[in-house]
Amino acid sequence: MGGFDWRGFLEERMRWVAAHKPLIHHITNFVVKNETANVTLCLGALPVMAHAVEEVEEMASQAGALVINMGTPYPELEKAMLAAGRAANRAGVPVVFDPVGVGATSYRTRLAQKLAEEVRFAVVRGNAAEMAVLAGIEAEIRGVESISAGDDAVNVARKAATRLGCVAAVTGKVDAVSDGSHVLHVENGHPLLGTVTGTGCMATTAVAVLVASGEPYLEAATAALALFGLAGERAAEASGDRPGSFHVELYNALYGLSTGLDLEGLRVS
Repeated sequence: MGGFDWRGFLEERMRWVAAHKPLIHHITNFVVKNETANVTLCLGALPVMAHAVEEVEEMASQAGALVINMGTPYPELEKAMLAAGRAANRAGVPVVFDPVGVGATSYRTRLAQKLAEEVRFAVVRGNAAEMAVLAGIEAEIRGVESISAGDDAVNVARKAATRLGCVAAVTGKVDAVSDGSHVLHVENGHPLLGTVTGTGCMATTAVAVLVASGEPYLEAATAALALFGLAGERAAEASGDRPGSFHVELYNALYGLSTGLDLEGLRVS
């Protein structure tokens, strides 16, 4: 992707979001509902957290993108995820999957496999261990935290994308994003992103906002992670490296980037 105009691509996507205000339907975990709703708003889109089986198909069909996040799974939510995912597929709505904690328990692993079999994803974003499990690579995960993955991020991303038939994003110190053929790297980010609960889920929401306008999903997911990482860098500077202040400044930075389009500092290769 040498010579690709990432800044221009991101500006175009953000202008589309500002003009169309896509609805981002989240079926997500209890911990991050507020955070992901706020990120959606800061980026210029509209959030909805509809979880009831009775309404998810209708809501997903109207959305610009659907986020399925299995951070706090239970049987009724499983039904909602599957129903919404199928409805989104029928309506041509891109589905972004966050396989939180897959591999930590047999239930989560079975649920992720079932979703992958029955729902067509546009993008899957997870940490190295989560994505390794989905790619069929040995990994260690404790709770929802990645301990180790049996391969490097580039190979994990490539193998996950090939196996799942979608764009796979492995986030970490350097993010690796692949469609199975190409691999892109995002170097934007800051260690303080690891001190606030739900920043991975927030990154997934950023991906959903940017894929709402359609393909190419590889470039959209990569640009979203670069945008989110750049916001982390600016938030760290504004907060004086204090996690509580960083949390607030992350929203401010995302809003500033989406409205001001001051995108100097994107590091994608």
